[in-house]
Amino acid sequence: MPPRRPPSGARPGRASHRSAPGRPAPTPPELRDAPRPAWLAARILHEDPEVLILDKPAGLPVHPGPAARRDGSATLEDWLPLLQGRKRHLPQPAHRLDTDTAGCLAIGRTKPALAALGALFAAGAARKTYWAVLRGTPAADSGTIDAPLRKHSTRAGGWRIEPHPEGQPARTAWQLLGRTEVGAGEALSWIAFRPLTGRTHQLRVHATLLCGPILGDPFYGTAEDRADGSGTRGLHLLARHLALPLDPLREATAPVPEAMRAAFRRCGWPGD
Repeated sequence: MPPRRPPSGARPGRASHRSAPGRPAPTPPELRDAPRPAWLAARILHEDPEVLILDKPAGLPVHPGPAARRDGSATLEDWLPLLQGRKRHLPQPAHRLDTDTAGCLAIGRTKPALAALGALFAAGAARKTYWAVLRGTPAADSGTIDAPLRKHSTRAGGWRIEPHPEGQPARTAWQLLGRTEVGAGEALSWIAFRPLTGRTHQLRVHATLLCGPILGDPFYGTAEDRADGSGTRGLHLLARHLALPLDPLREATAPVPEAMRAAFRRCGWPGD
């Protein structure tokens, strides 16, 4: 399995490609001219002169947060110089993907491409399909969750997202793809989600309203999930497919990570 951070000798230090906070500096020529490491090449689902679609591993933040700044742990920003090649500017992610979520992430390789991608996501025109394993079983086979969401913070517990009638509009279409057999232990469901809005933790909170939390969710899951701080189970949420209606259409499908395969198979997934 590819490492979450570039191996020693291939990983640029933060100072090597950032001259000031928020201002990228030129990528060193030795990185721009070097062949891509095999572990990174294996993560590229689509590539053309304007757009990359990357298979982001779970646990890798897209942007450095407080923890990454404090301990120097890797983020997607550390991978960007290795993806630049002979392009003038560093490629940049065009949208968010939670640290705990694996799968398709679109990256603009030029400024016009990044602007076009940003417009797609802002307009809700990018077609995103997520797969998840949920605890429980929904009462129907498909539907739409329409539940506004807001951020709630406390000094003791930090922040989390909660349903609230005065929150921001949030809508998610869903379809049941499979489930565990009756009498085969805990009821689990394989769900395809299609977010119609893009709120923070939208799918994770809407899952709890559908039938139960996403398996392995440390924020909204069961006591067992919240105790799994080591990430040995991990959030079973995958950005499975991404279609970008540009000219021409760009699309990609991410493989199911090894850590999720057993649970999806329990729900009837036949494998890739």
